[in-house]
Amino acid sequence: MGLLDVRCEITDGVAMVSVEGEVDSGTVDVLLRGLDDGISLAAGTPERLLIVDLDKVTYFGSAGLNAVVGANERGAAEDVSVRLVAANPEVVRPLEITKLDQVLATYRSVSSARADDRGPA
Repeated sequence: MGLLDVRCEITDGVAMVSVEGEVDSGTVDVLLRGLDDGISLAAGTPERLLIVDLDKVTYFGSAGLNAVVGANERGAAEDVSVRLVAANPEVVRPLEITKLDQVLATYRSVSSARADDRGPA
C-alpha cells in the first residue's frame, strides 16, 4: 500500500469506495479518481447510491474535504446519493470544524449508511 489506497467496487448492489491512508494535496488525485469511478458505478445501479468508507483514513486535510464536497455535488448532478462513513477523529473532526457534517450525509458505519432509506440528494 502507498500513502493512499482507494478501492472501488459494487457490494450487494451498492457502489462502495473504500479509502485507506493519508488524504492530502499529494494524494488527493487518487481519491478523486476513485470517487469519480464510484459515482459512475453507482449511476449504473438501481440504488444509485455511493458509500464512501473513510474509516481507515489516517489524515484528512482540506484537499480531502474539497474532494468529498465535489463528489457530493457530482453525485447530486447525476442523481446519485453520496454517503460518507467515518467514526475516526481524523475524518470526523475536520468535518465538524468546517460544519460539512451538516451538509454531507455522514454515518458512523457502512450498515447505517446502507440502512438509510433516503433517496438521492
